Amino acid sequence: MDKKPRIRSASHHLSAESAFAAAPESPVQGAEKRAVVIRHTSYPKGHHIQPHWHSRAQFVYAIAGTMRVRTARHAWIVPPSRALWMPARTAHEIQMYGVVAMHSAYVDAAASAGMPAACAVLEVTPLARELIVRAAALPAAYDERGDDGLLMQLLIAEIRRLPRSALDLPLPDSADLTQLCERILADLSKRRSSARDAGEMNTSTRTLYRRFLSETGITFARWKQQARLLESIRRLTEGAPVTTVAIDLGYESPSAFSTMFRRALGVAPRGFAVASMAGSTDMMTTAESRRWRRPR
Repeated sequence: MDKKPRIRSASHHLSAESAFAAAPESPVQGAEKRAVVIRHTSYPKGHHIQPHWHSRAQFVYAIAGTMRVRTARHAWIVPPSRALWMPARTAHEIQMYGVVAMHSAYVDAAASAGMPAACAVLEVTPLARELIVRAAALPAAYDERGDDGLLMQLLIAEIRRLPRSALDLPLPDSADLTQLCERILADLSKRRSSARDAGEMNTSTRTLYRRFLSETGITFARWKQQARLLESIRRLTEGAPVTTVAIDLGYESPSAFSTMFRRALGVAPRGFAVASMAGSTDMMTTAESRRWRRPR
């Protein structure tokens, strides 16, 4: 049975905006002594980190589990095969899907040179995964002038080289468009017509298209497709079958869904899911069994 979309008021939009505007700083312990600080924490399924910001840039990565990271204007799905680069002082919140083993690198201004100026989802290479896991095993007071420091420098150099991945969902500024987006996101299985969407806003489809493109930078049709893509990634990385995901998200057939997925990410959904889950398992094993050993 389809769930009835929950319609939120303009006051909800304003409160969400104000929550990010009033978000407190979350200090990074030990950040005053090292150019790169690594923190790793496990979170239970469904855990929500309230809006906050850091004085340093952050490389957000989970070796297991999938995260949804949101700012006032964007939302991202971050599976184990991806990471999110976030510039300093960016207010954000994080929702956990499944048990999440998060590894974050907090990077000072000098070491952040050459990194993306805005938030960006990055494709995590095997080398980057190994480096972040090994870096997390180092002592907090690691020797920046020794082998540990070289490891951190290599990690930062590899992050700079990571290719970007289009797994973001821009959000509009205005309250009425935001409410429309929330209604769509509440039930992505329904193929809503643009005429219906425009009718709910008491406007024409042409005006809806124009305003949406102006506020988000992408077309309304592209936004709907991207929303389904991100939701499919979340479900696939949690182990849902491809056929189930396709049907639940309103695609005419699994093949139609696979065609869209391959066009967007260059890989079939089944292959993406297998690679993500295998990568998580491999890295959990690596994190538990390996330690960064230095010559004595």
